[in-house]
Amino acid sequence: MDQIIENLGKPNIQICGLQIWIHGYQFPYSNNDWDSDWLNATAHCSKNRASVWVSGSIIRSSEICSWCKESEHLYERLEGKAALSCLEPELKVILKSLTPGKFEMVVNITPDHLSQEHMFTFELDQSYLPDLISSCKNALQIFPVKFEGKSKA
Repeated sequence: MDQIIENLGKPNIQICGLQIWIHGYQFPYSNNDWDSDWLNATAHCSKNRASVWVSGSIIRSSEICSWCKESEHLYERLEGKAALSCLEPELKVILKSLTPGKFEMVVNITPDHLSQEHMFTFELDQSYLPDLISSCKNALQIFPVKFEGKSKA
């Protein structure tokens, strides 16, 4: 597993045991609002000797943008939630406040949604959020939301 991570390089987005590498747009020359935002990505989540990997066109730049904005609000208010709500079933992340400044992150990740379910839970505090927000913004600079009708971070 260490060799795989070494070959992938530094993740574009990382928080607790979740890592996301973005490899590029699925359809880099697409001119429509549906196909243009899909990203080829690899996601990995691990905790306590459990490790799950997914890859493919599993995430859209607009989903990262929404997660970034919600994470900013979560950091400002220290209450509420921020979700990476991917349309595809392979990955979903929910950050929610437990008490002001204390959060829970639940990662649902599966390479085969028809026969598997994997859920990881992490406890964290607000000090994790600035790096998450910054990494989402950096990813969006490289892979921006392409159509004006969609939100931008």
